[in-house]
Amino acid sequence: MNKQLTIIITLFCVPIFLCAQNLVSKEIHTHLNWLDNHIKNIKDSTLIYKTAHQTIRLSKTSNNQNALIKSYNHLATYHREYSKLDSAFYYINLVKNFYKKSNQSESLATTYLELKVLHNLKVEYDKSLVFVHKALEIYEASNNQKGIAICYTHICDLLYYEHRYQESVAYCDKAIAIQEKLKVNEDLALSYRYKAANQLFSGADLKDALKNINKAINIYNNSGESGILYMAAINWRGNILKYLERYEEAIVDYQHNIDISKKLGLERYLIPSVANIGHVYLLQEKYSDALPYNLQAIELIKKTGRERNLWENYMHVSDIYSALGNYEKALEYHKLYSVHYDEYRETIIHRLESESQAKYETGKKNATIVFQDEKIAQQEKTKILYISIAALLALGLVHTISSVRTIRKKRKALQILNTELDSKNKQNELLLKEIHHRVKNNLEMVKSLIALQSAQLDDKASKEAMLASQHRVQSMGIIHQKLYQGDNLGSIEMKDYFLNLSEGILDTFNAEDKVKIECAMDNLELDVDTAVPIGLIVNELLTNALKYAFPENNHGNIKISMSKKNNNILTLHVTDNGIGKVKNEKPKGTGFGSQLINLLTQQLNGKMQENNDKGTSISFQFKLKAA
Repeated sequence: MNKQLTIIITLFCVPIFLCAQNLVSKEIHTHLNWLDNHIKNIKDSTLIYKTAHQTIRLSKTSNNQNALIKSYNHLATYHREYSKLDSAFYYINLVKNFYKKSNQSESLATTYLELKVLHNLKVEYDKSLVFVHKALEIYEASNNQKGIAICYTHICDLLYYEHRYQESVAYCDKAIAIQEKLKVNEDLALSYRYKAANQLFSGADLKDALKNINKAINIYNNSGESGILYMAAINWRGNILKYLERYEEAIVDYQHNIDISKKLGLERYLIPSVANIGHVYLLQEKYSDALPYNLQAIELIKKTGRERNLWENYMHVSDIYSALGNYEKALEYHKLYSVHYDEYRETIIHRLESESQAKYETGKKNATIVFQDEKIAQQEKTKILYISIAALLALGLVHTISSVRTIRKKRKALQILNTELDSKNKQNELLLKEIHHRVKNNLEMVKSLIALQSAQLDDKASKEAMLASQHRVQSMGIIHQKLYQGDNLGSIEMKDYFLNLSEGILDTFNAEDKVKIECAMDNLELDVDTAVPIGLIVNELLTNALKYAFPENNHGNIKISMSKKNNNILTLHVTDNGIGKVKNEKPKGTGFGSQLINLLTQQLNGKMQENNDKGTSISFQFKLKAA
């Protein structure tokens, strides 16, 4: 009897269970269709979030893995567009792990490209490139031409941020050739947009760049696309029009995007157009009009966490304040620009060192060359903004020039009055010594002024910069002291000069008891035009050694040696037995000292080599004219 009852209940419940399962499957299918159609609509963002989570719960209940993964994908897109990037990473990584375990390589490749987009938003271009190449390997293995082309498009995009515009255009052209053949219009529009963006800075004809961006816009118009992709293309057309100096047309495009972004509630898409309107006014020298736009862009970037172009907006605001005469604000924003630009630059250099990059591109050396001009320009601007300090130095220089002119007039008068050659030579020698004496005194005054200025500063980095300036002024002052104290007014005895320079630096760092400096060289005389830059080079190397080579009061030795061969080859060695440099260690300090050494080495037609096996050993060879 019980057995019969069980059979009857089972026969009754199974259809109910199957019916329930069908209802759940239909509900999941309905939710996913709705998400597919509404994921890009900001007005539905709250409902998108709720629907995706409902679908996840239903998918888990019915053990529907495919529906679960699609729901995760939609949530990743939701967080990328409307919420937090960290949440987007969480859900897309769930998707990635599923496709890895289930060996769904094509879907995995698509997910890698989505990870590339997320890392781009966080300015992590090295990680972006890793995922693009992972996707490319999958597509190449299966000969998926559509996938290969879109990977080329993404590489084109990444090369833009490395300023390798011509190579980037070449990748876009490779993608376009495949996409036109396959007639994949949405991918094709993206490739045309990236190509036009790179042409803007590659030296290509801007009219050709405008033609290509219009091709992208026309594709979007024909397909009915009016959202984010279309807005990005409009923004880039504005950029091209801006550099064609068609400013009014550019502002129309930027304003169009602002209006659409506000209408859709897409706050982060306001950033490029707001910043670009500010840049247009900056280019037109309408500084008061430009300022509120760039300040608004900075606030939006901070609020949304999309910091990719933060450094550029800091730079524009600094330029605007400088043009308006507000140098204090200009310096404040220039410092912010320097910090964020250095972080951006290090990201690019790190990207070039990645293993995957070695397969497709060159190396760190290229990136360093790319950024040299920007770094020099940055330091030039810093010098301009420190105009108050420069003014003090200028006063000392004017006084020195005035003294030199006065003495020259006296020399000319003495040449007319004195007929005896011996008497004239003695008088000239006396006057030249007086010049060097006064120059030395003036340099001492400049050193004192810097010390007084340094005493007013609280910032440790500024104090260190001031101390470094004092050392440089001191190194030049010692040369002029040697000139007026010595018998030969045309040259400097370098061993004695190095000993005096070493004593002064050891005294400044209070390091006489822990560090010994040895001058292992014969007496050697150099003309003043050669001695000054070499003195500055040795000053920088000794300062760096005392600051970094012997931490925690370690004792050590520094050795200086110099020799000259054939009267035109000068060799300089500075070595220490300190801790040396750690491989790939981030440079300490501002880097100005290293740049100064490089510039002075170039000035003397020299080459520099550095060895860090045991301590630090730096060698120079200079090609000199006869003293």
